[in-house]
Amino acid sequence: MDTTGSMLYEGKAKKIFAAARPDQVVHYFKDDATAFNAEKRGTIVDKGVVNNKVSERLFTLIEEKGIPTHFLKRLSDREMLTKKVAIVPVEVVVRNLVAGSLAKRLGLRVGDAIEPAIVEFYYKNDALGDPLVNDDHLRLMNVATPGVLRELRELAHKVNAVLKPFFAERKMQLVDFKLEFGLFHNKLILADEISPDTCRFWDMETGESMDKDRFRKDMGKIEEAYQEVLNRVCG
Repeated sequence: MDTTGSMLYEGKAKKIFAAARPDQVVHYFKDDATAFNAEKRGTIVDKGVVNNKVSERLFTLIEEKGIPTHFLKRLSDREMLTKKVAIVPVEVVVRNLVAGSLAKRLGLRVGDAIEPAIVEFYYKNDALGDPLVNDDHLRLMNVATPGVLRELRELAHKVNAVLKPFFAERKMQLVDFKLEFGLFHNKLILADEISPDTCRFWDMETGESMDKDRFRKDMGKIEEAYQEVLNRVCG
C-alpha cells in the first residue's frame, strides 16, 4: 500500500487512510465480501482491484455529465484518492427492475420493469440492519432535511440516467444499485463506490447475474463475473 497517513476507518469493503492534504483521503479496496448485514463473510479474489477500476471509470463518466463526485484519481490497483466528505447516513437505492428485497417485501414479480425508476432510502446503521425509511423518519431522527432528501432523490435519478444507457450499450441490465453521498464544503456530492458490490447487473442475453448476488446465493463463478464486468466497463 502506498498510503501517506494513518488509517481513519475500516469498513466491510474498504479501508480509509489520511492523505497528504487534510481535505483528501485514500480508499483501499479490499477483497473481503459480506452479505446479509455481515452474517455471511468470505473473500472474492481481486474484487478490490475490479471495484477500484470500475468505480474510476464510472465516477469519471458521471463527472463528465456534470454530476459532482468525490473521485480525484486512482493511485494504484487498489487505491483511490478522493475528497474527504462528511457522509450522509442514508443509503440511496435506485430500482429499474423488480428484484431482491423489493420483490419479497411487496410480492412483485422478479424482473418486471419499473418505469419510472423508484428511489428508496435506507438509514445507514449496522446495529439496526440499515432499515428502509421514508422522508418523515429521516426528518424525525434529524438525519437529513427535506431539502437534502429532495436533492438526494434528484441526484440519484440523474446518476441513473447516465448509468442505465451506459450499461445497456454493454449488454448489461442495471437492475438496481446503491449510492452514498457526502458533504464537501457544504455541497452534496456522490461518494463511496459504484461497482459489482453496489449494483445488481443481469446479462441482457443470458439473464445471468454479474454481481455480488453470486456470492450471496452461492451461485459460483463469482470472480469470473466480476472480471466480466471489468472487461465490459473498462475494455
